[in-house]
Amino acid sequence: MARHRPTRPTSADDLLNELGRLTAQALERAELQQARVELAEALQRELLPGALPELPGLRTAARYLPARDGLDVGGDWYDGFWLPDGTLGFSIGDVQGHDVEAAAFMGQVRIGLRAVAANSTDPGEVLSRANDLLLSMDTRLFATCTFLRFDPLTWELAQARAGHVPAVWATADGSTCIAQDEGGLPLGIVPGEVYPVARRRLSRAGAFVLFTDGVIEGPSFPIEEGLERVTQTVRAQVVGRTGVDPGGLAAEVLKVADLTGHSDDAAVLVICHDDHADPPA
Repeated sequence: MARHRPTRPTSADDLLNELGRLTAQALERAELQQARVELAEALQRELLPGALPELPGLRTAARYLPARDGLDVGGDWYDGFWLPDGTLGFSIGDVQGHDVEAAAFMGQVRIGLRAVAANSTDPGEVLSRANDLLLSMDTRLFATCTFLRFDPLTWELAQARAGHVPAVWATADGSTCIAQDEGGLPLGIVPGEVYPVARRRLSRAGAFVLFTDGVIEGPSFPIEEGLERVTQTVRAQVVGRTGVDPGGLAAEVLKVADLTGHSDDAAVLVICHDDHADPPA
């Protein structure tokens, strides 16, 4: 049986008409995609904080790099806010995926953490309650997260992790470590998950640097090497220095993402602190 062959343009006019039709379709798709990108970027700008809290002797900054694929928007976030008891809360995390749905879910996680943290002083309990809250929403997405609580009276930083990459801590007198503290599963996977808390006294000047896996993971080298490069960057910027600029440090750490050849979005949150041998009055 003879197969039907599609009619092909045979004249110059037919070719030009076909080219014009395809060009119009491509422009329409491009305009639609650009509108979706602009909408997603605007959504994400509104969901991330415009400023982070600071105290005398405590300086903060954050940087964000959008994804290179998809809608150039993702589920990474950072946050910092005052709590009712006078302490500071900080969070950084990564929602699965990088599209408008991930960005919207990121906003829900961030606001949910704020709401839960207002009623609990323990970072582990904050993550446990946030985990149960996300599970009650019946969503298919999940999120990794680190939540911190800083007490300006004791100068203590308490941290809990939910499947998130470890932070890097360096001090001006030469100490550097990867904060490989025990953590729990990402938020939104298993009900009743428990999140251990690690506590550090910020008595020596230095910086605590948190980031998402988009900073340290990419096709150029594995996540372990990316983590080591961030550690080297933080060491070079902090050791032997006083009054470290958190914005400059965050920008230097974010440069590691360019070396990895990343396609995911990336976020960095930096907390720089001065010497505090004794709790401030």
